[in-house]
Parts: sequence; structure tokens; C-alpha cells
Amino acid sequence: MSATPERKPHLDALAIALLIVCCAFWGFQQILIKVAATEVPPLWQATVRFWGATALLWLWCVARGVPLFNRDGTLGAGLLAGLLFAGEFSFIYLGLQFTSASRLTVFLYTSPFVVALLLPRVVPSETLRRVQWAGLSIAFVAVALAFSEGFLHASPVAGQWRGDAMGLAAGILWGLTTLTIRASRMASASAEKTLFYQVAVTAAVAPVLSLLLGEPWGFHYSARAWGSIALQSVVGAFASYLTWMWMLRHYPATQMSTFTFLTPVFALVFGVLLLGEPLTVQLILALAGVALGIVLVSRR
Repeated sequence: MSATPERKPHLDALAIALLIVCCAFWGFQQILIKVAATEVPPLWQATVRFWGATALLWLWCVARGVPLFNRDGTLGAGLLAGLLFAGEFSFIYLGLQFTSASRLTVFLYTSPFVVALLLPRVVPSETLRRVQWAGLSIAFVAVALAFSEGFLHASPVAGQWRGDAMGLAAGILWGLTTLTIRASRMASASAEKTLFYQVAVTAAVAPVLSLLLGEPWGFHYSARAWGSIALQSVVGAFASYLTWMWMLRHYPATQMSTFTFLTPVFALVFGVLLLGEPLTVQLILALAGVALGIVLVSRR
């Protein structure tokens, strides 16, 4: 993934394909976390996941000769990005205890608005035009519509507001992580080093938070739980995020962020296919709205 450092002004076919694949897995990832959470405490689950991801990334870098500890002026921004990333995932894992994966995902994917609002202030080339703002708004409204039944008719769950608030906090932190990477020396660092800061700091922070919350630690879980954590580590925290970090260096972050609206739609699709949930009118309209939003935001 150490391709040319040339930065492209628009998403090409490769970028679009990679974004769709990543978003599909990230939609499935919420289901994986929920599955393992029946056996594994949330922050201990995050700990095991990011320990595994950190080890995999270190081995990858050793095999490819990618330097991780050279002095290049990225330490401060890298640690900040890592702390923001750790906060994001702590809120995700904890929030899923109080609210459904679909509701948390809606709040989590407010991240593109944070990027769109703040990034142009430090990277003028990322400024959105009116038609792109319209596309961003259409995509967000479409995703919210997909979950309207749950918002309007679901019976209240004790503590649900906590999960919703944690999802919103995670979305804000995700946006700030993207901003930190793009607006600092991290923008010129390798994708591997950028990701290493994030997974390594999270691997250090998560167990501390887990201990503070008094979570029980163990390794005697079912094959289903371990399979879930393995997928989260290998595909989620390693392969897909390495791809995302590489793309942040080569493509406009605002256009990339808009694609993340596909993730909650994918989450609903997986719910239909894997959990037998009905294919609703809201879902169909959401798919159409997200597609239209992507076309508008990606226009030259």
C-alpha cells in the first residue's frame, strides 16, 4: 500500500470499489460486536481485538520493511489521533450495551458532518460546493428515514439515551480523528504508521478502561465469540482500516466520508439477510437516497 504519494482530486473506480467493500464490512461489524458481547465484556472485547490488530500490523510492517519508530515529527499528532480513535471505539463498545446497533450506527455516522464542517478551515481544497452539501444532506436524511420505524414506534429501553449519546460522541471523535490525520504531519506518514498509532494506543487504553470498570477477563469463550473477535481484528481493525488510512492520503476526505453513509444501510441489509428482518420501504428509499447523495458529492 506504499503507492505513489500523488493526491487525486476525485474518487476513481478503485477508490469507489474499496470504499464499498469497507463499508459493507463495517455494517457487518456491528453485528459481530453484538454477537460476541453476549459472552465477552465490551472493553475486554475491544482489548483483545486491538491487541490482535496491533500484532498483525507490526508483523506486516516488519515483512514489508515499513519503519514505524523513525523520527518524522508525527509523534504528537499520532498520539492525539490514537487517543481520539480509542475514545471512539470505547464509546461504540459501551454504547452497544444500551442501544441497538442500528440506532448507534445512525449517530456514529454523523462523522462526515464533523469532517465537512471543520476540514475546509485547514485544507481549503476540501471545500464542498452547494450541490455537494445537498448530496450530503440527502444521504443523511435517507439513512435517518431507514430507521424511522425504530425511532417512532420502538418501545423505550432503559438507558437507551446513554447508548445514543455514546454513538454521537463516537461519531464526533471519528470526525476529529480524520481531521487530525489530514491537517497534520500525519498526512504525509505511511498508511501503516498512521494506523499503528491508532490501534496501538487503543490496545493500551482499552485494558485500562476495562479494569477501571471492573470487567472480568478471560479467554474461555465459544468458537462463535472467538470467530467474531477474529474477524473484527483481522478484517476490521487491520485490513479495512489500513485501506482507509491509505485512501485518506490519496483521495479527498470529504468525498470519502460521504460513502460511510452506506454502512448503516448495509447494516440493515445484513439484518434482513441474517436476522430475518423485513425489507421495508424505508430501507429501499434509504438505498436510493444514499446513492443519489454519493453521485452529487462525487461530482467534479
